[in-house]
Amino acid sequence: MALITLKNIYKDYYLGDIDVPVLKGISLDIAGGEMVALMGASGSGKSTLMNILGCLDRPTSGEYWLDGEEVSRLSSDRRAMIRNRKIGFVFQNFNLLARTSALDNVAMPLAYTAGQLSNREARQRAETMLTRVGLADRMEHVPAQLSGGQQQRVAIARALINHPPVLFADEPTGNLDSHTSEEVLAMFQELNRTEKITIILVTHDSHVAEHAQRVIHISDGVVVDGVFGPAGGEA
Repeated sequence: MALITLKNIYKDYYLGDIDVPVLKGISLDIAGGEMVALMGASGSGKSTLMNILGCLDRPTSGEYWLDGEEVSRLSSDRRAMIRNRKIGFVFQNFNLLARTSALDNVAMPLAYTAGQLSNREARQRAETMLTRVGLADRMEHVPAQLSGGQQQRVAIARALINHPPVLFADEPTGNLDSHTSEEVLAMFQELNRTEKITIILVTHDSHVAEHAQRVIHISDGVVVDGVFGPAGGEA
């Protein structure tokens, strides 16, 4: 059963009296437990599509079903609630609090979604996630004391702290060297395989996309021919 279903999604922006179409009728399904790459060049519409999928924006028209609920017409508050509970985000720039330890960076989302947890319970959950991403010995370090790859691991742990069913990774290796990029991408693959988390990689890089099970190509606001698996064969 699909975790994500888009039906004829359009998104227009308005610049004064000018209507600028960005997404032009996108329909797709993503099953629970898939690792998918959403690939397109700058200006293709992939970032706009990710914002809609991540409940950060709403389409102009069409339907977006997430985990059995149509979310495209929900209020901002309701979409924020769904975002906090069902979606994790990892970004190119890590977005960590500079003067805050890795442990406190990871625990921070729990203050918004799991207020019933004690500070000790929140700390234990954050410790578990940092251990899961290989940073058991770096918990009290602030971002400046961590390498780029370690900072991205902290960001991944933070994204997963609420156990969301879907994780969006927007150009997650854009600020990393090639060796560290491979380590981070391998971690995504392991999390997908062992935790059954649905992972959507948003990228313009074909090498990054090759780590996914399926690649959805976006060009000029539409899904184009060529939904390929990691080996290049048509899925």
